[in-house]
Amino acid sequence: MAGHSQFSNIMYRKGAQDKKRAGLFAKLGRELTVAARLGGGDPDSNHRLRAAIVSAKAGNMPKDNVERAIKKGAGGGEGEDYEDIRYEGYGPGGVAVIIETLTDNRNRTASEVRTAFSKHGGNMAETGAVSFMFDRVGEIVFPADAADADAMFEAALEAGASDVDSGDGGHIITCESDDLHAVAGELEKQFGEPEAVKLAWRPQNTVPVDEGTAGTLLKLLDVLDDNDDVQVVSANFEIDDDVMSKLTA
Repeated sequence: MAGHSQFSNIMYRKGAQDKKRAGLFAKLGRELTVAARLGGGDPDSNHRLRAAIVSAKAGNMPKDNVERAIKKGAGGGEGEDYEDIRYEGYGPGGVAVIIETLTDNRNRTASEVRTAFSKHGGNMAETGAVSFMFDRVGEIVFPADAADADAMFEAALEAGASDVDSGDGGHIITCESDDLHAVAGELEKQFGEPEAVKLAWRPQNTVPVDEGTAGTLLKLLDVLDDNDDVQVVSANFEIDDDVMSKLTA
């Protein structure tokens, strides 16, 4: 695929998060606690918790930390009252951005997200202003050595997936959002535990971004990622691989 691939996008985001491991653990722990509080501490009956556990393992979060976060949520005792809030906006170059947060103070989070946009050539928009440009899908990620491309493609389609993107970075399997955990379960039986099982915003079309704009855009995404309340940032940009190499060198 020409330009900035889905894998490049994911690996850039993952690489940025890996550099901030303490902050990553805090975000993973928050999701584990909220998932357990909302749906109970049994991952077999709580799909959100199961996905959070997969993400925690992929992020190398210590087992004790995972168990402690789940117990905190499942215990039902006093604690922070987090809520899911989605923010939307436009970054530099007209790139559409969706920010998913877990926050105990929506005023603080909204102010910080708005400031990030304004300082990096973008602007926050109303909810729904850009999400129509994305499809809400289920996304399952396996490492490249889990299977060859043909075997993964055949198994994924048999399990009910709608698309498979295989490359050097691994395999990304896409399915309908309602089918996510059923498809992931079938593939796990064949290929072992995936690196990620999540709902994702997949852009219907991408916006090409030149080198000058790309630098500012990536700074915006990094600032948003650094925010403790932000869980996931999705955007519909496309950066040429040569430009990305210069920016991440």
